[in-house]
Amino acid sequence: MIGAFTLANGNLWADSGHQDSIERLRLSSDVLHSSIEAPDKGIPEEVVSNAKCIVVVSHLIKGGFIVGGEHGRGIATCRTETGWSAPAFVSIGGGSWGLQIGVEGVDLVMLVMNDQGFQHLLSSKFKISADASASAGPVGRHASAGTDWKLNTEILTYSRSRGAFAGITLDGAVVQQDEDSTRAIYGRDHSFRTILSGKVHAPKSTLSFMKAIAETDHAGTIAEAKEDKK
Repeated sequence: MIGAFTLANGNLWADSGHQDSIERLRLSSDVLHSSIEAPDKGIPEEVVSNAKCIVVVSHLIKGGFIVGGEHGRGIATCRTETGWSAPAFVSIGGGSWGLQIGVEGVDLVMLVMNDQGFQHLLSSKFKISADASASAGPVGRHASAGTDWKLNTEILTYSRSRGAFAGITLDGAVVQQDEDSTRAIYGRDHSFRTILSGKVHAPKSTLSFMKAIAETDHAGTIAEAKEDKK
């Protein structure tokens, strides 16, 4: 009887973890769509089209608390030779984050901009500022030519609340793999390196998120091409 009870509880936990991960994929897709639908208050298209990886943490906080010491979970994907990688599940916490008291339902977006930042993400755990450099990203329809986001910045960071994006600092925050969600979606353990390098196929349950990533990237590429022609 005890063994049957334990097995039943294990199945319930697995089902709950799977549904939670599916909901996170859906919310992350909504955040990506919002960056297209409100370009004047969003992430510049050319920044997105030059990003090597995109990390989305939806509903980072609720109820009006400072994020410092809080914990959020999200989704990451990186460019590969054949397109965007299958989604990898991440957790992020700790550090001193520049969010305001009273903001409800804040979303976080991190754009990995170069190979060095990509290698930090593949390591499955790194600390922003100590291991990887990060800075608040530019906001608006187009990034200012005077900014250095194309030079040495490893990661550009953004928060979104009430439909508008803003640059955010995440000094000391630790980004690492969410192993529980990885098992819930993939049915087994996969390392960040395996998933984000494109060696794992995206499960059917993640295809809506993959579509949102492709649409966001496509919109950014078209916008950048139009800007180059001016």
